[in-house]
Amino acid sequence: MTGNAEPPAPAAGATKQLLPLYAAGFVTAFGAHSIAASLGAYTHGRHASLLTLGLLLAVYDGAEVILKPVFGSLADRVGPRPVLLGGLLAFAVASIAFVLSGNPAAVGLARFGQGAAAAAFSPAAGALVARLSPSTGHGRAFGGYGAWKGLGYTLGPLLGGVLITVGGFSLLFATLAGLALAVVAWAAAVVPSVPPLPRARQTVLDLARRLGHPTFLRPTAALAGATAALAVGVGFLPVLGATTGLAPLLTGGAVSLLAACGAVVQPWTGRARDTGRIRDGTGMAAGLGLAAAGMVLAAFVPGVGGMLGAAVLIGVGTGLVSPLGFAHLAGTTPAGRLGQTLGSAEVGRELGDAGGPVLVGAIAAAATLGAGMLGLAAILTVLGAAVAGARTPESFVDRPGG
Repeated sequence: MTGNAEPPAPAAGATKQLLPLYAAGFVTAFGAHSIAASLGAYTHGRHASLLTLGLLLAVYDGAEVILKPVFGSLADRVGPRPVLLGGLLAFAVASIAFVLSGNPAAVGLARFGQGAAAAAFSPAAGALVARLSPSTGHGRAFGGYGAWKGLGYTLGPLLGGVLITVGGFSLLFATLAGLALAVVAWAAAVVPSVPPLPRARQTVLDLARRLGHPTFLRPTAALAGATAALAVGVGFLPVLGATTGLAPLLTGGAVSLLAACGAVVQPWTGRARDTGRIRDGTGMAAGLGLAAAGMVLAAFVPGVGGMLGAAVLIGVGTGLVSPLGFAHLAGTTPAGRLGQTLGSAEVGRELGDAGGPVLVGAIAAAATLGAGMLGLAAILTVLGAAVAGARTPESFVDRPGG
């Protein structure tokens, strides 16, 4: 990539096709975080431990960890569109099943079902974003995808709290089912059928070599670290605020501020990446460093100032990492293996999403919540140093499917 010329904007038709994919990203983000932000009060009312909270936060992502590579490979084999539509339908079914059960204690099982469904439509949506956008605009396309997910993270805690206040978890899950059905109808009408591409024969050793290469490991590690920071911020900043006597409205606002910062930063990051103003390794390392600084601030500065400052740093940091990581993966992966690669990368990302809360919760149970935040900050700093050497692909020519 050379020069700083602005890449061409996607054609109107291409943008129209991408919008339902962005909405699919919104569904998984809104679904996960509208529930996650309310789990602190849910477990507190049942006198459950912080470790229990961490496990409930992690179950959605645990399902994704298990199934995303499977569905990513399926998307490469049959085409990503049917996997996208099937996953969205399954998400609606899992949400409706919770409503029909009438059992509030089944929230963990329902989140597992939603996570399994998201494991299908999330890598399929990512593969379609890459296939339907020009290779010179991958940063912009994934920045837009991340911004819509960020919007879901932003609205999730606020609207989720309102829905739960009005009608309990049943109303929230019913809303999620309706949202997923609306998006699947939109995608079915607008997103074109993208046929699977020819792929070279691949052995298990070939797969291991590809997934063990730094071009895969570095962005995946960065995505895992950023997602761990995001999950901990969403799940534990409200808990930290509550321990200092802050009102739930204020703590929920801090979570939304975190997500809003990420949503605003991602499109800018994608455009800057496509024009050469941000290099992949440098940008990902800077994002992880900002997220680590947010954890340190939350641990050492109590009250409103520390919580809001931490939310901004974590939000901006994660907003830098996400489009850079996914665009790097899309630019270094054979087109015929996009679903498999993005699904495998999502495993690393979801391990961070699941592992971050469990790590912080476990340290908090043994010591303090501040100590848990510092533990994650140390890991993010190490990851930042490891990914700093990742180079932006010099060529954005679409790669063959081999």
